[in-house]
Amino acid sequence: MNKIDDQKIASSGNSKNIIKFDNSNNILECEKLSVNYGDATAIENVSMGIPKNSIVSLIGPSGCGKSTLLRCFNRMNDLIPQARVNGSVKFYQNEIYSDDVDPTEIRFRIGMVFQRPNPFPKSIYENIAFGPKINGITDNLDEVVENSLKRAAVWDEVKDRLNESALSISGGQQQRICIARALAVNPEVILMDEPASALDPISTQSIEDLILELSSDVTILIVTHNMQQATRISDYAAFMLAGEERIGRLIEYGTNEQVFGNPKDERTEAYVTGRIG
Repeated sequence: MNKIDDQKIASSGNSKNIIKFDNSNNILECEKLSVNYGDATAIENVSMGIPKNSIVSLIGPSGCGKSTLLRCFNRMNDLIPQARVNGSVKFYQNEIYSDDVDPTEIRFRIGMVFQRPNPFPKSIYENIAFGPKINGITDNLDEVVENSLKRAAVWDEVKDRLNESALSISGGQQQRICIARALAVNPEVILMDEPASALDPISTQSIEDLILELSSDVTILIVTHNMQQATRISDYAAFMLAGEERIGRLIEYGTNEQVFGNPKDERTEAYVTGRIG
C-alpha cells in the first residue's frame, strides 16, 4: 500500500472549528463518516486524519460515539446488527469499506484491545499463537510468542507459565496478554477502548508505559475518560460531544498541547477543565 500524500482536514461536524495538520504521513483517515444503528444516528459527519506512529486519544462524555468511531477503523461495526456506516475510511489510501476488501485482513492489520481483558480460555501460549496460526504461520511459533510477550512487557512474568490458562493470571497481566495477542500478527495500528479502566493504578501505569513504548512502530488510537491519562500519553486528542439529539460529533481535533492547553472551542475547554463531563 502507498502512503497517503494529502493530509485530510479534521472537522467538527456542525462546529466552526477546522484543524488541518501540516503532516503528509497519515496511516488512517475518515471523511464525512456517519454511523446509524437502525433509525438512530450514533455519529455524524466525522472527518480526521491519524498520523503514522502517533498516539491519538478520543475523549468526551459517555454516549458521544467514541467507541462507535473507534470500531469504524477496523470494521468491527460490521458485527453489530442494524449498524450502517456511511462515508469514507481509508487505511493508507485504500478504502476499507470497499466490497473487495476482506474485513478479517483489516482486523489483523488494525488490531483491537477492549475495555475489559478478554483472553481466550486457552493457555497463555495458545492465546498468542492463535492469530499466527489462523494466518497459516506455523514456523517459529515459539519465537513469535516470546517476541510478542516481550513487546507487551509481560514475558518475564509469564515465561514459566506459558502452558497455564490465561485466565489464571492477574487482570493487568491479562490485558497485556491481549495486547501481545494483537501484536503477534504484526499490526500497523492498535485500537484501544479504555484498556485500563478496569485496572488498578499500578497496572494502569504499566499499560500506559507499554503504549508509549509501542508507539515507536505502531499507531495507537485510545478511547479514554481519564484526562490525565490522555495528557500523559497522547500526541493528539479528538474531543467528541453529543447534543440533546444524542448524535456524536467531532468538536475539536488537534495536538495535545493545543486541545488541552489552548482549546479553540468553548465546549472543549469546558470538558477538559472539568466544567462538563
